[in-house]
Amino acid sequence: MANMTLVKTPMPEQDPKVRARNFKEVALGYTAEMAIEEAGRCLKCKNPKCVEGCPVNVRIPEFIGKVAEGDFKAAYEIITSTNALPALSGRVCPQESQCESKCVRGIKGEPVAIGRLERFVADWYRENVNEMPAKAESNGKKVAVVGTGPAGMTAASDLAKKGYEVTMFEALHTAGGVLVYGIPEFRLPKAIVANEFTKLEAQGVKVMTNMVIGRVLTIDELFEMGFKAVFVGSGAGLPMFMNIPGEALKGVMSANEYLTRTNLMKAYDEEYDTPIVKSKAVAVVGGGNVAMDAARCAMRLGAEHVYVVYRRGEAEMPARLEEQHHAKEEGIEFKTLCNPVSIIGDEDGRVCGMNCIRMELGEPDASGRRRPIEVPGSEFVLDVDTVIMSLGTSPNPLIRSTTPGLDTNKKGCLIVNEDEMTTRDGVFAGGDAVTGAATVILAMGAGKKAAAAIDKYLSK
Repeated sequence: MANMTLVKTPMPEQDPKVRARNFKEVALGYTAEMAIEEAGRCLKCKNPKCVEGCPVNVRIPEFIGKVAEGDFKAAYEIITSTNALPALSGRVCPQESQCESKCVRGIKGEPVAIGRLERFVADWYRENVNEMPAKAESNGKKVAVVGTGPAGMTAASDLAKKGYEVTMFEALHTAGGVLVYGIPEFRLPKAIVANEFTKLEAQGVKVMTNMVIGRVLTIDELFEMGFKAVFVGSGAGLPMFMNIPGEALKGVMSANEYLTRTNLMKAYDEEYDTPIVKSKAVAVVGGGNVAMDAARCAMRLGAEHVYVVYRRGEAEMPARLEEQHHAKEEGIEFKTLCNPVSIIGDEDGRVCGMNCIRMELGEPDASGRRRPIEVPGSEFVLDVDTVIMSLGTSPNPLIRSTTPGLDTNKKGCLIVNEDEMTTRDGVFAGGDAVTGAATVILAMGAGKKAAAAIDKYLSK
């Protein structure tokens, strides 16, 4: 008999006042009893729409059924038959707009907590089993994977399972891409990411760091080294700015830089001597998940006031509702329907304020969202000493500029066909390098699709 409770089993969390000043994980995870209780809410639909909403087609009712039985190992095996990284996707995937949005339990109540259950299963397996995957017999063919983020990790895992000799190339000194430089410890502990690379290495995948493809090696040179195909999953790490007066002042930076210093370079850890601005009042310009991450990091690094400045209303914010909720709980102030027009500097060239103007929403623009319009005479000054721009990112032009025959669109994203192959034969791509900044799970789906296409291409 299904558990017909209308609401999800609550997720235990750190107290907001406590967690706002530490980098420990906010959500503490389900106990086994909680997981079994929540799994009992699944109706085991004959035609599960939730699976259709998942970019990697996790067999959701099947794994939840095993959770309900208390067979967590079997649940993990079902999930990982299609999703190589459940501990990651269970934490950062926007389930509310994907699998959970299709759940029939959401019609008259809250959907089944699919993401929480996926996270529980992955964590249980890591803590109680953590068996390393077997290395497949080599087929003698080498594939290069450029970028070690979620797209590259998924492609590498799927290719290794098929016997390919996979080498991953990472530009930074630590593998993981956006998972380590962008997503904070309190949302995704880095030990979990490191464990996934241990599993990849057990599969025979080689990981080479400090390898900037396009500088240290080119795509052409990878082919000369014997690689038969190349997958480019290099992400979208080039930040955008507003080009307003004062952006060159000390104390203005991109969210990418701020998060990289905080997360990858561990500015939050006193054992690391990482240079980072010490702020009393911070304005984060933007309304996406990255803006929430930057704002919440600023609070944890000691800021007394943190503002999220967004030109549209709260209803239009692209950030996950959960991230907005957590940010508000932690004391971050939302300044919606306002936009910066210039940044004020002191005599030493440091930020001492930001001129803003209030906005109102007009008619929908090309994206379908109502266009923000300035309200005349509504200017005001926000008293801040740090401004973090979180306006989106685009792919770094290095790879396309050093690879003949590699075409991009006007946004600098690689152009691929239905099989994820670029305009250069043997070069495949996926994730943010193709779509622009998107979600971890969509990048994983692209990596999965590309791995299948590479296998087909090399099996001719």
